[in-house]
Amino acid sequence: MCEIYGFSGNRSRELNNDLREFYSHSAEHPNGWGLALFDEQKTELLREVYRADRSALLKEKLDAPVKAKTALAHIRLATIGNVEQDNCHPFAANDNSGRTWTLIHNGTVFENDRLNKYIFLQKGETDSERILLYIIDRINEANALLRRFLTAAERFEILDEIVRDSSPKNKLNLLIYDGELLYVHTNFRDSLYYRKDESGMTFSTRPLSEGTWESVPFTTLLGYKNGERLYTGTNHGNEYFFDPSAYKPLYMAYSGL
Repeated sequence: MCEIYGFSGNRSRELNNDLREFYSHSAEHPNGWGLALFDEQKTELLREVYRADRSALLKEKLDAPVKAKTALAHIRLATIGNVEQDNCHPFAANDNSGRTWTLIHNGTVFENDRLNKYIFLQKGETDSERILLYIIDRINEANALLRRFLTAAERFEILDEIVRDSSPKNKLNLLIYDGELLYVHTNFRDSLYYRKDESGMTFSTRPLSEGTWESVPFTTLLGYKNGERLYTGTNHGNEYFFDPSAYKPLYMAYSGL
């Protein structure tokens, strides 16, 4: 699979220690890396198809202080989609209000007919990119129906519905940032943890340091702003259970067999 990392803070914080530990796991996830950094006046998105611990670009980045108020990071182990730049996370797209949505995903979508049309619209091949394109369409439809742009609470409600409806039989460990809210979701047990401190909330597939890390609340979408949870969604109860046989059709499809 992949590993994901996120930070939502009440102020800009240096993230180098967390990121160095996170990217040190890339031997197990060698098919690309990505990093998105957000502050009030600046957004930076980097991604490469290379293994993170062999990337000159990432080494140069981490040799200097890396500070952000919100951050997303990803290391990829390919399941759906070839090992190519366009399949590396994070994925980003704008809705019709100009809001930028950025998504990282640790999981696989086995069944979701709503995503099928995006196979012909996406730049890469991943189910993760299709999730983002579907979100953008749903947000645009709601903006058009209301004839105004959605509030944060309304955006969260739509994301909650999407996650609830998409979670049966699928692994959805997601971190999504819309420029205001960081959305957090896991439905695979013991695969996403958080650490809370005075500067905000850190999320990671695996604990990155000593100290108190706790499991993210399960099968429930959460919404954070400035390091504080503002929204809690529906507990849909759709836990994902790993089934190796379910991956065989995917591997065959992407190997051309």
